[in-house]
Amino acid sequence: MADPATITAAIAANVRGQRAHRGMTLDELAARSNVSRGMLIQVEQGRTNPSVNTLSRIADALGVTLARLVEVADTPVVRVVHESEVVTFRHPGGGSARLLVGTDAPAILELWDWRLGPGDHHDGDAHPAGTREMLTVLEGRLTLTVYGRSHVVGPGDAVVFSADRPHRYANEHDRPLRFVMVVTEPPEPPDAVPADVRESPDVRRPPDAGESAHD
Repeated sequence: MADPATITAAIAANVRGQRAHRGMTLDELAARSNVSRGMLIQVEQGRTNPSVNTLSRIADALGVTLARLVEVADTPVVRVVHESEVVTFRHPGGGSARLLVGTDAPAILELWDWRLGPGDHHDGDAHPAGTREMLTVLEGRLTLTVYGRSHVVGPGDAVVFSADRPHRYANEHDRPLRFVMVVTEPPEPPDAVPADVRESPDVRRPPDAGESAHD
């Protein structure tokens, strides 16, 4: 696994670089991502380890994948991601989400390996319109809730769903849960979104519960 300090520095450089490339101010990025200006400053200065949801919001606002923000080096034409390079996000319940690999536009994809302990869950934000997720359960049983409706996905089962609405992955059973997931979203350059829509508070997503500058 890559050194946490190296990953934090890469996130800081990538967020700064992507924002500068688009000519966006911190205030503009904060408005588009619904991540506070203070949090963005800490992220760009490498002084915090942002949560998956926080990074996802920033990536969505910049029009790139989350994988692009945690990329330590430029992606070559062919890239083999070794296990030591995989970025892992830990969950309070003992679970983890491993971002195995991802690509930028025109094919925006992310491949994840999720593990959730008994009673553990993760609430996902609504992704950009048209985003879809596909997953298969390797061990245990997943309770997937999309827009208030729950579905139980067992070992060997697969599911595809629209992820442009709130969703939850939960392990409501007494055995560990593991599933592999692919996230795909349609490319849409940030410049294609009108300024008046970008700034409108009505289209912003709600913040994570309890989100602070220490997420």
